[in-house]
Amino acid sequence: MRYVWLVFLVVVALLLGRFAWVGLQRQPSPAATAMPVHPVAYVLSKTTSPRADSVVAFALRQLGTNYCYAGSTPETGFDCSGFVNYVFGRYHIPVPHSTALLISTGQPVPRAQARPGDIVVFTGTAATSTTPGHAGIVLSRPGEPLRFVHSSSARRESGVKISQVEGTDYERRFMQVRRVL
Repeated sequence: MRYVWLVFLVVVALLLGRFAWVGLQRQPSPAATAMPVHPVAYVLSKTTSPRADSVVAFALRQLGTNYCYAGSTPETGFDCSGFVNYVFGRYHIPVPHSTALLISTGQPVPRAQARPGDIVVFTGTAATSTTPGHAGIVLSRPGEPLRFVHSSSARRESGVKISQVEGTDYERRFMQVRRVL
């Protein structure tokens, strides 16, 4: 039993260290927080940020990569949450490699306001499933049919591909859109 607690404490210490390291990496340097000499006007845009466009472009470069249960690299293949984790990790945006945890990552967004770079979460494939079981990255803009890129374990066309929610079984399984960008 001591070994179980020891392993638990080591895992907790590693996780705390990881979060502390990520927090330190995000600390702005004093030069970056200095006030500008001249007044500057900032315009907030409702368009997708270049960062979201970069995330989507990188995700699309993975099209055709094989599906692999618990996979998290293009070399071994991806499962759905491993794919989401890999893509966002490329841009130092921490998201879990667990669909059950993706449902509480970031902020919830109404489906009609989903935009490129958001995460979309679905239940599992069983008709009675009510828990998160699949995830992908939104490609469509608000007002368009909801399209997403994901790593699918489907018997036909498994691997990283693009799918649509409306008019498919994903509509029945839809749970939530989450914004992390």
